[in-house]
Amino acid sequence: MRILARAHQMPVRLIVGAFVLNSGVSKLKGVEEAAEPTHGMAKTAYPFLEKQDPRDFVRKLGAAEVALGTALIVPLVPSALAGAALTAFSGGLTGLYLRIPGMREPGGLRPTQQGTALAKDSWLVGIGSALVLEELGRARAERRARC
Repeated sequence: MRILARAHQMPVRLIVGAFVLNSGVSKLKGVEEAAEPTHGMAKTAYPFLEKQDPRDFVRKLGAAEVALGTALIVPLVPSALAGAALTAFSGGLTGLYLRIPGMREPGGLRPTQQGTALAKDSWLVGIGSALVLEELGRARAERRARC
């Protein structure tokens, strides 16, 4: 695994990282305002979150977003690691889109007008996966070259 991110990966890492970091900071600043609606949506998709305190949930979510955004922005974090974290996090966000009623057109994956904001998180899954797959492919090619 490389210690530094590759230069061509940095534009996407910076843009996505800044977006995720800003989202986390906003949640941490507005815990009281964001707690009930954010927790309500999350527990609809993931019922096991029902027992968690809404303010505590939003604080943890905001902290996770700050950590993830920072990992993407800092080039010392390997792209495979940052990509894996982004893929896992955005997979959870995509789960909101897939599980919350009214986000998709009946019988398909096409978003409703209300679901478009959540459907966009699928792009983050693709970006994270691409970072991981590129690093795995390069590591494999480097191993083959040594043999």
